[in-house]
Amino acid sequence: MSAASEVPSKNRPPAPEPLPAPAVDSHCHLDIIVDFLAEDGYPSVDVDAELAAAAAVGITRVVQVGVDVASSQWSADLAARRSDVLAMVALHPNEAGAGAATAKALAEIDRLAAQPRVRGIGETGLDHFRTGQDGWAIQEQSFRAHIDIAKRHGIALMIHTRDAYEDMLRVLDEEGAPAQTVLHCFSSDAVTARRCLDRGLVLSYSGTVTFANARATAQAAAITPLDQMLVETDAPFLTPTPFRGRPNAPYLTPYTIRALAELTGTELATLCENLTATAERVFGPWH
Repeated sequence: MSAASEVPSKNRPPAPEPLPAPAVDSHCHLDIIVDFLAEDGYPSVDVDAELAAAAAVGITRVVQVGVDVASSQWSADLAARRSDVLAMVALHPNEAGAGAATAKALAEIDRLAAQPRVRGIGETGLDHFRTGQDGWAIQEQSFRAHIDIAKRHGIALMIHTRDAYEDMLRVLDEEGAPAQTVLHCFSSDAVTARRCLDRGLVLSYSGTVTFANARATAQAAAITPLDQMLVETDAPFLTPTPFRGRPNAPYLTPYTIRALAELTGTELATLCENLTATAERVFGPWH
């Protein structure tokens, strides 16, 4: 029995009503969910149980995302054994800004990218919020290296951007974006969304669109074409309203999908079908 299972039970958010059609969580961190819950005193959980809970409400497929070498290896291994999981591998921009984007680390990301169920490079990008200005140059070098890996392997690119949209777009324009490029957890406004959409980028929306203080992002979602839209949890982070502050997980994705249906004026089943079609175009088939 683990120490976590000896802690008195704590309530996680309730499961939502199942969706009328299957959909995809396009960005989650199942490895962090397990660690996060244990550290916060929740009963122990396992990845297979988390995926079963998601499938029970209609989230039948997920994209598991790495942020460093170890989590990228873990993600690739999980995807290799689970037909409902695809993997992304990368060095997160804050890891890169701290010096983690060594030649050896990038070579390992390149090696993992060749595995058949690794379907993208991410999350990479630029973060000027958590990384100080002295780390921006090496962040950008890492971002450019990740773009190159994605293009050479012919797989998707998933970008993390915080307080750096101008520089992110500049680098993409200079390097040329891979054919399938996703802005993870898009959280800017409709003007920025339009600039990204005009470049053919796909915008992935998280529980942030349900937050009362994120009206600008909700307006961006409202103008996003369904064939350029994905939904994600970024679990265990960014839990949708009304459960903000509690741990997120793929089984909670339907709360955000229902919010997007309202924002876009789309019938729920139609939105699920379109989100799934976009995910399959970006990442390829799961089976």
